[in-house]
Amino acid sequence: MTAAPETLSAPLVVEFPFTRSLGPVQSAFLTGLRERTLLGVRTESGKVLVPPVEYDPETAAELGELVELPATGTVTTWAWNPSPRRGQPLATPFAWVLVRPDGADTALLHALDAPGPEAVRTGMRVRIRWAAERRGEITDIACFEPYEEPAPAADTPPPGHDGRFPEPVTGIVAPARLDYTYSPGRAQTGYLHALAGHRTVGERCPSCAKVYVPPRGACPTCGVATTDKVEVGPRGTVTTYCIVNIKAKNLDIEVPYVYAHIALDGAGLALHGRIGGIPYDQVRMGLRVEPVWSEDGRYPDHYRPTGEPDADYDTYKEML
Repeated sequence: MTAAPETLSAPLVVEFPFTRSLGPVQSAFLTGLRERTLLGVRTESGKVLVPPVEYDPETAAELGELVELPATGTVTTWAWNPSPRRGQPLATPFAWVLVRPDGADTALLHALDAPGPEAVRTGMRVRIRWAAERRGEITDIACFEPYEEPAPAADTPPPGHDGRFPEPVTGIVAPARLDYTYSPGRAQTGYLHALAGHRTVGERCPSCAKVYVPPRGACPTCGVATTDKVEVGPRGTVTTYCIVNIKAKNLDIEVPYVYAHIALDGAGLALHGRIGGIPYDQVRMGLRVEPVWSEDGRYPDHYRPTGEPDADYDTYKEML
């Protein structure tokens, strides 16, 4: 009996920069942080929200009455973080806290620098520790730190603020990143091992007979396991495609290029692949293609035309 291939796993990172423009309220809030000023916004009912929002969450009315809040507040709840991750506010263990700034009715999520969980409690007084270098971002608040002074009288409303600062922040770029370990499981492990041998192997559903490539281990339509292996391709047909005009970060491919759904011969659904070896404006539905393997030979780098006549629409219309 042939031993099953070892299940694969690998660290993966999903990362992209999220760019957004700011309205007048968010612009004032972030510019205020740069200037060591904490701003909230007052709703129609008199509540003070921080971070400020541009529309009342209860009435949907537009908001714009800004107020200035002190750099002190009270912890409303917390959770200890014993192992900080990359990009978090502090490199040493800290507490995630919701802090209600004095004069506000809502709380702000941030980090509290504390020696240990025994030093943190709901109701403790804290204050902002400002970052040495500030750029108009939430990280201009480096963290919160313990503060011993009592809270001011609750009947003292925070003063208004016109939200005007020199050189206001009008947009931000927030990097989004997810680090995780991916394990493809039995079916896709076999698929990847086969690719390393220049073979594309899917699995057939014993009920509906559809061949899944890449295999999923089960048929999502019939809900039964797929175990019968079927080699497909290597040639296939472009079922549909898009022209990419925006260059991706860290991807050494010149734009424009074509990314397509390709129905490999014998497969029951199309997979994704880049089309090369042909001008982007000559790619079309029905184009017959074949794989061009990567330099290390472990996967198709892209697909190129075979020179065969285009496939008839009726042969691939069910896989659009």
